[in-house]
Amino acid sequence: MKWLVQDCQPGDSLFFHYSGHGLRQKDYNLDEIDGFDEAICPIDFETEGPIIDDEINATIVRPLPRGVKLHAVIDTCFSGTVLDLLFMYRIISREGHYQREYQRSPAAVRKKGTSGGIAISFSACDDHQTSASASVSAMNFKPFFFP
Repeated sequence: MKWLVQDCQPGDSLFFHYSGHGLRQKDYNLDEIDGFDEAICPIDFETEGPIIDDEINATIVRPLPRGVKLHAVIDTCFSGTVLDLLFMYRIISREGHYQREYQRSPAAVRKKGTSGGIAISFSACDDHQTSASASVSAMNFKPFFFP
């Protein structure tokens, strides 16, 4: 993932996509308001371990310089905050109304932003949902992509 942000310059637009397995595990550094870290499980996760949201944030979100945009599409179970962004915008009606939610504990806010860039993530489901089927205010969604 490091190569994605390495040498990026103002005006660059980056794209990160992951479709596969995801999981959640106990949050040991207490930066998650729900008490769990979300993670992606790449092909070597059984030997190398999953990549948790703290590591994803430190690798492709935190380094984003001013003028760089990152768009991410994450199609996994428990993917809602897998980039560890500061806010989540949740659709609350069919008319497109939404609410903004803070996703970090107060102590984590200073550590989780970008270095001036913009990061946007589209996730298949909330942190507590599997991507087999997610429901938002009477709207049912299926995963973005089918492996």
